[in-house]
Amino acid sequence: MRKLPKINRELDSRLKEAGLGVSFDFIVRKIDFGDQSISIYAVNGLCETRFIMKILDELSALHEIDRRKNFKGLVDQRIIHHSVEMTDTEDELIRQVFSGLIALKIDGEDECFLIDVRSYPGRQPEEPDTEKVVRGSRDGFVENIIVNTALTRRRIRDKGIRFEMLEIGERSKMDVAVGYIEGIANPELVDIIKKEIEQIHADGLVMTDKSLEEYIVKQGFNPYPLVRFTERADIAAEHLLEGHICIYIDTSPSVIIAPSTFFHHVQHAEEYRQSPAAGTMLRFIRFTGIAASIVLLPLWYLLAIDPALKPESLSFIGVKEEAAIPLILQLLLADIGIEFLRMAAIHTPTPLSTAMGLIAAVLIGQIAIDVGLFVPEVILYVAVASIGTFATPSYELSIANKFSRIFLILLVGFFHTTGFIIGFTLLIVFLAQMRVFTVPYLWPLLPFRPLALLQVITRVPVTSTVIRPMIVKAEDRIRQKRSH
Repeated sequence: MRKLPKINRELDSRLKEAGLGVSFDFIVRKIDFGDQSISIYAVNGLCETRFIMKILDELSALHEIDRRKNFKGLVDQRIIHHSVEMTDTEDELIRQVFSGLIALKIDGEDECFLIDVRSYPGRQPEEPDTEKVVRGSRDGFVENIIVNTALTRRRIRDKGIRFEMLEIGERSKMDVAVGYIEGIANPELVDIIKKEIEQIHADGLVMTDKSLEEYIVKQGFNPYPLVRFTERADIAAEHLLEGHICIYIDTSPSVIIAPSTFFHHVQHAEEYRQSPAAGTMLRFIRFTGIAASIVLLPLWYLLAIDPALKPESLSFIGVKEEAAIPLILQLLLADIGIEFLRMAAIHTPTPLSTAMGLIAAVLIGQIAIDVGLFVPEVILYVAVASIGTFATPSYELSIANKFSRIFLILLVGFFHTTGFIIGFTLLIVFLAQMRVFTVPYLWPLLPFRPLALLQVITRVPVTSTVIRPMIVKAEDRIRQKRSH
């Protein structure tokens, strides 16, 4: 690392390599105090201007007689700000200035002041679109890591809560905070996650949370999500209290929760905002929808092409009329068509997307049936499976389940009953052998833990949640003391 030169003119020439004098937003403000001078370096748009003006007002109030004394000490006393650090290296100055701090360098000194007056552009906390609840808080994470950690601290005022700041990206210098509660979280798990993050040596993680996930869990081409994402501060706080680790990434409104299992991705905050009975009913309905999104189409297709498997009570299942194209192609085309509509809705303004949905549902679907492209049963069952996909709380899990559904449909088309059995078995084996930070992905189903599985299947009362989940290996397993 290059040390800061004492002469500010020499520092200015060095900082031209970082864009000073070329980039319009990288600025320097020079102030003369008789035979003394100060240079202030900042990035316009990342600093709070009114704080800078206050600092300048305080410095200009220095008397001529005072300037002949310890000028550096007087400047230090005049900086009315709570976050002031010193640095003597050029790399640290550039990194902090590009993060939104200002650097105050006195001519003739070999170190400078770093003053945190950052004010990132961003939006106000609001309820996430993908995790809405009928009753509950309406604040969610935003793209500012400082705001996100503050939203979490507001809910957990424990002295053990920690947010350890790390930096990733050789060029982007992205801020990442590892959040946990000391005394609850497993220290070994915290160290593993921190080491995985520190070993990232990419140029930058512009896609933030998703890119970070692929680095720390080595996801590869596995479609199933290995960590949980949330934009709700209450969900992140709840998992911290359970002993999980939360990873906050600057510029991302999503927080990574680790470790997580398959069943973490099927939970929704709405279940915990209702009574235990209502929450259990909602959970059963959601589980039914998730199961339908995976096996409904392959199972219906199997019964349609092999009527001998149908019991008498299910004789109505099947195709009542023939179509111009094979049934398996109808299923695949209809399923892909739903994806077309989903992607079109994402990229279309809301008023237009509503009209587009009506056109697709009424005109395209009906015309496709009338011209003999699809049979009505295909449209019905594809629509039900798609509703189950949309009912899945985790968007990443819903996409992975679609992969599994298409895989089962293809196996049924080639091998009929044998294909369905083999495909479903391979899916279970694939999920069972997955591990995330040594945690089995299908826990507590495999390995079987009946009490923990009961809490997954039903929404148990909060008063019954006495111990923390086994998978996090918390230091303090007791979550609450039973009242007498």
